[in-house]
Amino acid sequence: MQQQCLLGLDTHELSERAAAIGLRPFVGKQIAQWIYEKRATAFGQMTNISKDGREALDAAYTTGREAPIACSVSSDGTKKYLFPAGSGSTVEAAMIPDGERKTLCISTQAGCRMACAFCATGQQTFRGDLDAAQILNQVLSVEESAELSNLVFMGMGEPLDNPDALLRTLDALTAPWGLAMSPRRITVSTVGREEGLLRFLHESEAHLAVSLHSPFEVERQELVPASRALPITRLMGILKSRNWSGQRRLSFEYVVLGGVNDTDRHMAALARLLRGWPCLVNLIAYHPHPDAPFRPPRPGRMLELRDMLNGQGVRATVRVSRGLDIEAACGLLARVQGQGR
Repeated sequence: MQQQCLLGLDTHELSERAAAIGLRPFVGKQIAQWIYEKRATAFGQMTNISKDGREALDAAYTTGREAPIACSVSSDGTKKYLFPAGSGSTVEAAMIPDGERKTLCISTQAGCRMACAFCATGQQTFRGDLDAAQILNQVLSVEESAELSNLVFMGMGEPLDNPDALLRTLDALTAPWGLAMSPRRITVSTVGREEGLLRFLHESEAHLAVSLHSPFEVERQELVPASRALPITRLMGILKSRNWSGQRRLSFEYVVLGGVNDTDRHMAALARLLRGWPCLVNLIAYHPHPDAPFRPPRPGRMLELRDMLNGQGVRATVRVSRGLDIEAACGLLARVQGQGR
């Protein structure tokens, strides 16, 4: 019989699993403390549970922890970790240091169904969703786990295309029985999957980053084919129905493609679309790779675009690219492994 994985379960579910093998239900709370707070990798480490109890747990369950199978280190300190994802697949997570901050960029799928024209991950064969244990394992198993200040769901896959696992993961990250992180330290990125978006906005308080990439509907659908299911007008209507004036942040990601979406006309239309919103536009220079025909913007253009938006009443910043020498930057994750291509 295949052993069940306990990572990702809440205290009620863990108590049920403990009772199912003859242990007292309160052992569920002890397991949660060991798995999440103390980051235990094996039941043998859970010393406040009896020896017989630990042996019973070891026979029936797994902790769900798997060490990374590789790690690449960039000259700027960024690290790219490679994790097993079942059935021979792998996924990547990128740890990005910035002063005292350490941000982990997390994957939610092996490959991606969104097929964004400029993204290396989107050119891969889709291998499947990650479950909550596989997503949480990335957070718990990187070397810097206890030092992470922020988490961004911007790695491989579309988080809101895998809403059940995403929301279970967010619960374990933020609940008192889990890692007890503030949702204000977590950002979820999406191209806009309506069902998943509505659930996320209702069930989580984490920040939201919307992958926009063009203010023009036809062009956005060419760049992000999955956006045909949720046109810009409908997407904006959903977002405007929420209150963004508090601590929860809304941002828009905009990958700048030289000669495609970096014109003055694009910036004027983007400003008209977002003016008056309490939001931020992150301008991201395109990172070339052989699987897409685009090129980066010309030198200096990123700052010009930022200044145009700021001058038209839309707050904008230029995201600094990190980990380029190990292909850990935006849009490049898993290109080197090239699974399924």
